[in-house]
Amino acid sequence: MPSLIDIRRRVRSVRNTQQITKAMKMISAAKLRRAQDRAIAARPYATMLRQMLANVAEAASQNPDAGSHPLLAVRPEKKILVVVVTADRGLAGGFNNNLLKLAQRFLNEHPGAEISFLTIGRKARDYFRRRSGRIVSEHLDWMRALTLEYSDAIAEAIIDQFAKAEVDAVYLFVNEFKSVVAPQLSQSRLLPIEVPQSQSVADYIFEQKPEELLGSLLPRYIRVQIYRALLESVAAEHAARMTAMDAASSNASDMIDKLTLYMNRVRQATITREIIEIVSGAAALD
Repeated sequence: MPSLIDIRRRVRSVRNTQQITKAMKMISAAKLRRAQDRAIAARPYATMLRQMLANVAEAASQNPDAGSHPLLAVRPEKKILVVVVTADRGLAGGFNNNLLKLAQRFLNEHPGAEISFLTIGRKARDYFRRRSGRIVSEHLDWMRALTLEYSDAIAEAIIDQFAKAEVDAVYLFVNEFKSVVAPQLSQSRLLPIEVPQSQSVADYIFEQKPEELLGSLLPRYIRVQIYRALLESVAAEHAARMTAMDAASSNASDMIDKLTLYMNRVRQATITREIIEIVSGAAALD
């Protein structure tokens, strides 16, 4: 049976840990609001750009003399670039592990392909480095430097590799912000671009040739997809960490209650034993 000093020390340790988890929850909650607004604000732009791309691609397809753009080239997927967006830190529940399991499942489904990785986040870098994965580029502490220029540099590197036929396909793995309770795992093919079908029946008049517009829209589409993925990951990470720290604080409260109850029982048993010893000693003297 542990002594009262050991139990008090453990209660004090759990209470200190609870203070840390509560502080981390408050910090994540404060950051979540801004990150959520940025992620949601980027969605309409991405949707409109996708619709515009569909309209321009449909118009460009009516010109038989227009050549195919390099970002639309479909090749056998012998060389695949996997882009994985995780966090730099843990303490966010299954935020990182679930996404890495999804990426690992993708690797297992393509045993014959030559797969390389572009990792965004320390957790992804460490995971694939331990498994001897071929990492061609890594980006750490990216949340502090998240700007449009930063994501554009990543997108340009991806576009350059695909345009030079260094890779045959690019897949993106990211946590998208769905709700505060749980993020949504997303796996999508980034390149070659699968042009969406146009939903509009309007007849557009283009000042420039549609194939020229398509050539400028395709790289922009990739840049927007990368930037939106990073914004979604930031919001999902803060939501996951806030939820995890809230659960940790609740578990700490339960543990403190159990330890306090156990401590009171031990103290009561100690007092009872001491009283019995005193009474027994007094009776022996009589």
